[in-house]
Amino acid sequence: MLAAALITFREGLEAALIVGIVLGYLKKAGHIDRQRSVWWGVVVAVAASLTAALGLQALGARFEGRAEAIFEGVTMLLAAAVLTWMVFWMQTQGRRIKGQLEQEVRQAVATEQSWALFSLAFLAVVREGIETALFLSAAVFASSPVQTLVGGLVGLAAAVVVGWLLFAASARLDVRRFFQVTGVLLIVFAAGLVAHGVHEFQEAGLLPVFIEHVWDLNPILNEDGTIGSILKSLFGYNGNPSLIEVLSYIGYYVAVGLAMWRRKPAAEAVRIGQGL
Repeated sequence: MLAAALITFREGLEAALIVGIVLGYLKKAGHIDRQRSVWWGVVVAVAASLTAALGLQALGARFEGRAEAIFEGVTMLLAAAVLTWMVFWMQTQGRRIKGQLEQEVRQAVATEQSWALFSLAFLAVVREGIETALFLSAAVFASSPVQTLVGGLVGLAAAVVVGWLLFAASARLDVRRFFQVTGVLLIVFAAGLVAHGVHEFQEAGLLPVFIEHVWDLNPILNEDGTIGSILKSLFGYNGNPSLIEVLSYIGYYVAVGLAMWRRKPAAEAVRIGQGL
């Protein structure tokens, strides 16, 4: 539930910030009448995202046995890959989003075409929506449908409230810090998805087992218990993981750490260049 809430809160707030920037610029530029196109883009994007979520669930429900394990494994690994890409992308592009959006809004207003503003809002929101649908579909496999639904709704409601307060009060959010903190949590969640995805591939016979249980902590902290379920959904806890699951979990962190280490000098060079 916590993982679902975190995902929907981050994705929902990102979409809310984007829409807020567009609406705020239109208000500042004296084009309040153009805001209707933006809201229509948001509504259609939300409908498309819900359709995508229902489609993923319907597709998953059609599989059984080995096919179901493969589908769940692919979904988890794909969600982990997209989550990781999103975190890295936000690190490099987060500070430029506002300027890029305002430039696109200026161009849309200059052309006097409502579809341009509609498309801007639609594409921004539908991207977050489809990503969220994918993440929640993967979270269902690591948790339960009820917990995922409740967590997702709580996170989305919190994102809407916070986004509205920021827009109404003209308050400023330290976007960079917000995405840094949530990015760390999402990396942890993605590592759990990788391990769970590997487990599903082992269940399907696509990967060898070697050592079935490296350790067994279930008698002490059962993964199906209350605390164990929370740790499982948020951190990918497994009371009795196989050797490949452990190696994939650790390997993911190593790969992410090396990628961040390699990107750091490049990011510092860009900042120095911009300062000059």
